[in-house]
Amino acid sequence: MAHIVGAGDTGFGRHEGRTTIDLMTQAATAALADAGLRRGDIDGLICGYSTTHPHLMLATVFAEHFGLDPVYAHAMQAGGATGCAMTMLAARLADAGQCRRILVIGAENRATGQSRDSSIQTLAQVGHPDFEVPYGATIPAYYALLASRYMHVHGVTEADLAEFAVLMRGHAANCPGAHQAAPITVADVLASKPIAAPLKLLDCCPISDGGVALVVAAEAAGGGAHIAGMGQAHRHQHITHAADLTQTGAALAAERALEEAWAGLDDIDYLAVYDSFTITLTMLLEEIGFAPRGGAAAMARAGAFGPAGSLPLNTHGGLLAFGHCGVGGGMAHIAEAYRQLAGKAGARQVPDRRTAFVHGDGGVMSSHVSLVLRAE
Repeated sequence: MAHIVGAGDTGFGRHEGRTTIDLMTQAATAALADAGLRRGDIDGLICGYSTTHPHLMLATVFAEHFGLDPVYAHAMQAGGATGCAMTMLAARLADAGQCRRILVIGAENRATGQSRDSSIQTLAQVGHPDFEVPYGATIPAYYALLASRYMHVHGVTEADLAEFAVLMRGHAANCPGAHQAAPITVADVLASKPIAAPLKLLDCCPISDGGVALVVAAEAAGGGAHIAGMGQAHRHQHITHAADLTQTGAALAAERALEEAWAGLDDIDYLAVYDSFTITLTMLLEEIGFAPRGGAAAMARAGAFGPAGSLPLNTHGGLLAFGHCGVGGGMAHIAEAYRQLAGKAGARQVPDRRTAFVHGDGGVMSSHVSLVLRAE
C-alpha cells in the first residue's frame, strides 16, 4: 500500500520573475524536506503539464534540472484532475514495486508568465474544435452553462453558489501563502463583476503562480497518510457531448475509490474537492453524495463544511481562495488532506480526522479522479 510521506508548496499568488521550473524546484525541495529525504532517494518522477513551459518532455527536463536519476519519469495531462491522476499513478508504481519513492509535482507561473487573455484563450481550447471553440466560448462560459441548467433543475440560486466563495475565503484566512485571503460576504459575491451569467468574478478562482509537490512512497515514514483507494471515470470530453449533467462521472470515480478502500461515504471525515468555480464544488458535492441535490448550500450555511463541522472542506481555501496555478492547484487539495491527516496543518488543524476524500475534475466536468486517504 502506497503512502504520502511529504508535501511542499510555494504559496500561490504572483511570483514575479519565477518560471515553471523555478516553482517546481521550490515545491520539490520543500516536499523532500518534509519527507526527510534527499534527491538521491527519489527513483520515480511524475509531473504535470505547464501552459507557460509547454515542453514535450517536461519530466526529463525537470529531472535534468533538479539532479534526479529516476528509473521512471512521466508527464501527464488530465486537466484539473491531473494532480489526483498523477498521485494515483505514483501509488500504482509503488504498489507494483516499480519505484520506492516517487516525486509528484505540478507548478506554473500563469499569473505573471502569460497575459490574462492568453491564459483564457489557452484554457478555452479544451472545448470542442467544431461545436464549441468557434463560438468563442471560455472556460467560465462552459461552467456557466452548467450552472444555468443545474440551478433550473435543482432550484439552486446565485446566493446559494456564493456561500462556497465565502466559505473558501474564510478558510484561506488561516492558510499562509493563500492568493486571496480577505474575507467576503454573499453580498460581495453577488455584487462582483459579471463574468458569464450567472457566474460572477467571485464565483471564479483566481489565476495564480505557484506549485505543489508530494512524495509518494512504498513504505510508510510514520505520521503520514496512506492511499487506501483510487478511482477514475471519463464519460465525455466536451460538455456538448455529456449525456447526463447529473451523472458526469464524479460519482462513479468516487464509488470506485471507496470500494477499493472498503469504505462508504459515512466513513469520510474530511473533504478535499475540486472547486474551480462555485458551481463546480456544488455539483461535485451533490453528485458524489456528500449533500442532497440542491442542498449543498444549506449544509454550508449550517456549518457542515467548516472547521468545526462534520465534513471540513478545503481548509486551505481551495482553488477559489488559495488559488489556481494549473496542475498545482488541484495538488494543493491533496497536500492539505495529507497535512490534516498527518497533524501538520498548523492553525487550521482539524482534530480527530482519520479518513479524507479527495476529488479532482478536469476539463468541464470531463475527467474525474477520486482518492481515499487514511491517517497512518
